[in-house]
Amino acid sequence: MPAQSMDIHTASGASMRDAFAATAREAIDEDPRAALVLAVISGDKFRESAARHPQRVIDVGIREQALVGVAGGLALTGMRPIVHSYAPFLVERPFEQLKISLSHQGVGAVLVGIGGSYDASFAGRTHQSPGDVALVDSLPGWAVHVPGHPDEVRGLLRQEIAGERPVYLRLSSETNRAPVPVSERLTVVRQGSGRSAGVVVAVGPMLDRTLEATAGLDVTVAYASTVRPFDRQGLNRITAAAGSADVLLVEPYLEGTSAHEVSAALSDRRHRQRGLGVTRDTELRAYGDPHEHDRAHGLDAEGIAGAARDFFLL
Repeated sequence: MPAQSMDIHTASGASMRDAFAATAREAIDEDPRAALVLAVISGDKFRESAARHPQRVIDVGIREQALVGVAGGLALTGMRPIVHSYAPFLVERPFEQLKISLSHQGVGAVLVGIGGSYDASFAGRTHQSPGDVALVDSLPGWAVHVPGHPDEVRGLLRQEIAGERPVYLRLSSETNRAPVPVSERLTVVRQGSGRSAGVVVAVGPMLDRTLEATAGLDVTVAYASTVRPFDRQGLNRITAAAGSADVLLVEPYLEGTSAHEVSAALSDRRHRQRGLGVTRDTELRAYGDPHEHDRAHGLDAEGIAGAARDFFLL
């Protein structure tokens, strides 16, 4: 099955992967600093770019450590490399190169991953990476974006190509129905009362199902497309307005990945928190499809609804 078949398209016909490719092609044409480093994946989307800019569109073959090492070398020369592959081949396999070739050298790149968690479940465990954000979080100074809509991908990618810092842009085959304006701040999308049970933070593609799951509950729902840096001040402000510092965090990767950020944000206030995500205590060995994995991990609307009622005692 071709990798492109896993893309879920919005009404406009564009997937997050499509939005990335179109925006990267524009950047390569317009910005002489921009370079693209591939390891075969998505190469078909950049054939014309490679013909026009052969020295700035580089396919290293199926060599993921070289993928990141080449990006580090380009960054040391002042280029702004965009590095792309499936999440396990972009973060897990070449993690030492992320640590040494980028972080230790003090240079940045824009890593754009697809297939995070179990978007590519049909390809088996080798193509699954629920721990990718937790791994990147172990490196200092990285930004991590988890957009929920193709339009958010465009804005975030343009912003980061123009910058210098190391970035992980985590794309998903699942999308929300509508974009939320790009911001590194938490965005309140549903306001609870001043005496609500607490705050639910939905990350990226978890927003629509979280809104469905919490319909009718007196909770505030906030949205994050940027999880590093985490908006600690915003969470403090939002919980104060909600009248409760209890927080349910719904992330599309390893459960508890941002628990330490919530704790730091609310360290001076008595609070409870629970993290929903890909469970740590079970490895699913049946390939299944992404929706079956969501259900197994309690990340479908029904699972989130049950967790919210139990956590907030509603």
